[in-house]
Amino acid sequence: MVQFYIQPDSDIPASNQLFNQIRFAIASRQFPPGHRLPSTRQLAMQTGLHRNTISKVYRQLEESGLVEAQAGSGIYVRALGHEGGSRLNSPILEQYPEASKVIQRSLDDLLSLGCTLNEARELFLAEIDWRLRCSARVLVTATLQDIGIGQIMAQELEKDLRIPIQLVPMEQLAETLDKMPSGTVITSRYFIGDAEEIAAPRSVRVIPVDIYDYAKEIEIIQGLTEGTYLGIISLSSGLLRAVEVIIHSLRGEEILVMTAQLGDAYKISAIVRSARMIFCDQASSEAVKEAIYENQDEIIRPPQLILCENYIGLESINLLKRELGLK
Repeated sequence: MVQFYIQPDSDIPASNQLFNQIRFAIASRQFPPGHRLPSTRQLAMQTGLHRNTISKVYRQLEESGLVEAQAGSGIYVRALGHEGGSRLNSPILEQYPEASKVIQRSLDDLLSLGCTLNEARELFLAEIDWRLRCSARVLVTATLQDIGIGQIMAQELEKDLRIPIQLVPMEQLAETLDKMPSGTVITSRYFIGDAEEIAAPRSVRVIPVDIYDYAKEIEIIQGLTEGTYLGIISLSSGLLRAVEVIIHSLRGEEILVMTAQLGDAYKISAIVRSARMIFCDQASSEAVKEAIYENQDEIIRPPQLILCENYIGLESINLLKRELGLK
């Protein structure tokens, strides 16, 4: 069971602490699609918050497109895109009234050849995926406010999928999709609501990716001695903000945390000179190592550098390979 921690004496409102922790649990798939969130009563007992505060957080999550309320049942993590399954919808049938008959005839022909339904499905999907792979473009999107997280996702996907990836700010996504005949939009669950709103009217599919759960890093943070100076360096400003809130929720003022975005050489130098431990993402690792080397004369004991795993979880990478016909 996921545990949530609220620091009552924090400058960060309790509702923001809980919102960020639940959103992280959803994005890292600790709360997978279809998972029922704890009741307001359960969370009130766990966190000490008033049930009205928890209800407000759940409404914010629903407005963000991450969860949905089912009357008389509870609050559930939304199943998105490929997760929820799909059928041919009525607008498509209205546009192509003969489509259903064509599909039925094709399926009957395959069955008459001795194919099973599962085999016919695989043949259809293989052909569709091949055509998508030949003609479609793969876009990664994130807001301009946190375009750094988009850069991280694009870099990781190009490396793991070995296909060209185009990074498009969310604010320019509609204009870009209007100029392309087909494609796939990939984004973090943090931005899924905005991406779906833009892509759906244009019949472009959106695939959400789950982030790495950072369980190893969280365990390390929970074991740090009081007064430890911890540095966090990332390409993404949004990731830094979220991490700072989560660490504060876990440890309060017990450890000293300083963050720096890749490109802020002054802050990075200050961190490597003072921090006992530094967490950084793949994109920032070389800059951090270079800063440690450049400041070695002023460093009594080099900080322990912990390079975090990919931002995107392995399961999401494998799922994308299948969705794009790459596996």
